[in-house]
Amino acid sequence: MRVLSIFGTRPEAVKMAPVVKALAETPGIESRVCVTAQHRQMLDQVLNLFGIQPDIDLDLMRPNQELAGLTAAIFTHLDPVLEDVKPDWIVIQGDTTTVMAAAILAYYHRIRIGHVEAGLRTGDKWQPFPEEINRRIAGVTADLHFAPTETNRQNLLREGVPDEAIAVTGNPVIDALQAIANLPSPPEADDLVRRLEVGPDKKRLVLITAHRRENFGQPFEDICLALARLAEAYRGKVEFVYPVHLNPNVQEVVYRRLTGISNLTLLPPLDYLPLVHLMKRAALVLTDSGGLQEEAPSLSVPVLVLRQTTERPEGVQAGTLRLVGTDSQQIFSEASRLLDDPQAHAAMAHAVNPFGDGHAAQRIVKAILEYPL
Repeated sequence: MRVLSIFGTRPEAVKMAPVVKALAETPGIESRVCVTAQHRQMLDQVLNLFGIQPDIDLDLMRPNQELAGLTAAIFTHLDPVLEDVKPDWIVIQGDTTTVMAAAILAYYHRIRIGHVEAGLRTGDKWQPFPEEINRRIAGVTADLHFAPTETNRQNLLREGVPDEAIAVTGNPVIDALQAIANLPSPPEADDLVRRLEVGPDKKRLVLITAHRRENFGQPFEDICLALARLAEAYRGKVEFVYPVHLNPNVQEVVYRRLTGISNLTLLPPLDYLPLVHLMKRAALVLTDSGGLQEEAPSLSVPVLVLRQTTERPEGVQAGTLRLVGTDSQQIFSEASRLLDDPQAHAAMAHAVNPFGDGHAAQRIVKAILEYPL
């Protein structure tokens, strides 16, 4: 059985790394990897960290690329790859432009599609943008849906997906996180923590990531206003660390609004290893990311989600996540409550993470092997 794993961004690479490893170790499967390199630099560091050597690298990233141009490039460059490799399956993950285009191309070539992290929905096609539509398109074309949770399975059943085409597997991001969290902390993280004087009986750490397209413009201005207020309110007590996404729409606002604040450190994007080890030391995560909503609770770190909706309502229901949107007052109030109220913080930190047990990749491969031909 020939299986081609296709991905293009850092989050995809993190979540696909355990699946790629499991496929490569399984007798009877010829595993190959194709990367679109939709995100070049951020993808490469994850490939190096997990020891993944792509068989095919399309190298499609261009500065400040638009969605239409990227989509067209994936179609034209990936199509001959599928014609040449002729896989029995493609495996894709999540909701990126790479996922959407690869799913349509595989359908054109009548190749079976396995969709990792299937069934996540907000119900609003604009939130998140363009991810909500990307994953719905992948869901329409997929033959096997690897749903992280029972909630995701129910979403798929409501859309008419046959139950026998769904496997509830957990999310392989937890597989990846457990492996990386057990590695020694890198000097990059240790040096930063030492310099900021963060730790037990010292200052606390708040980790921030924000880069969603639907937050560009005024929502990002409001997020930065809240961060500046928080830094002022907790000067001398809390250090805020923000690895800033490379997108110019993010960089312009963040560096204009937040440069020069003494206890708010702006960094280039962090590699996954130091990011995980900073997250382990954090008291709180503020993010509009998808993956961190699953990763931080695995490390017993509360998460405030800087979005109006989330495709991970299980985390909200379990108490590991709280939606705060982009209103500056709401962000400030909720973050202050968790920083000031030990009981409120403990309730979120000790809630049970619903997103997996670290064995998702094995379940995914098993479901592919057992699929009726």
